[in-house]
Amino acid sequence: MRTLGTPLIALLMQAQSGAASEGSATSSTSIVRLVRESNPISQGVLLLLLLLSIISWGIILYKLWTYRAANKHTAQFLDVFRRSSKFSEVQAVCRSLGDSPLVGLFQSGYAELTAQLRQAAPDASNGPNPRPPAGRPTLKSLTAVDRALMRASVVEINKLERRVSFLATTASIAPFVGLFGTVWGIIIAFDRISQTGSTNLAVVAPGIADALIATGAGLFAAIPAVYFYNLLSQRVKLFASEMDDFAMEFLNIAERNFT
Repeated sequence: MRTLGTPLIALLMQAQSGAASEGSATSSTSIVRLVRESNPISQGVLLLLLLLSIISWGIILYKLWTYRAANKHTAQFLDVFRRSSKFSEVQAVCRSLGDSPLVGLFQSGYAELTAQLRQAAPDASNGPNPRPPAGRPTLKSLTAVDRALMRASVVEINKLERRVSFLATTASIAPFVGLFGTVWGIIIAFDRISQTGSTNLAVVAPGIADALIATGAGLFAAIPAVYFYNLLSQRVKLFASEMDDFAMEFLNIAERNFT
């Protein structure tokens, strides 16, 4: 009996796994068939949700790659900035670390700083006699440098947030678009019931199943959009905090050396 029982158990397990795989394939095939046989409005709803999902995933992958590069370049830039004794040395590496938002802040502050120092420098070409050597250059307005850093910070934050709002739009409208497809499908299903005069499950079930596919598609598009919108928004907040810290550090250096 033990010898016969082992092959019997193996056959039963194989039959169950085969039935499960066959059921999964049948389910997938039935969903495809329902979509193919659905009305044009339901198909249009599904197509719209598919487009929203594809665009959302494209934005998600692009932003994750962009923020990763920005983090890497920010770490390298801060290392160079804190080791350098002159702003001109930092300016020389900005081109190779352009993915960091701190580069934009530094270049804006450095441009304002350089412009003020050039205006404060004496012009040796005026007058017949050479002037005595000038002292340490001083800034006319540290507040102007602060304003330049603030403007650059706004520009960099707008760059980081670009296209992220589309995820919030997808998360907001995708469930409602799916709900519209479901309501329309149920209307069609009840219309078929009225035409056939039968409430048999074989008549009702395909229409209801077709209607519910739109709800599932709406949730499929909305859930990742909600999650990654919150994740990317949090990353933007971290970048903004880093820019605020860098701006204060830049102003402290400028105040120590040029005022």
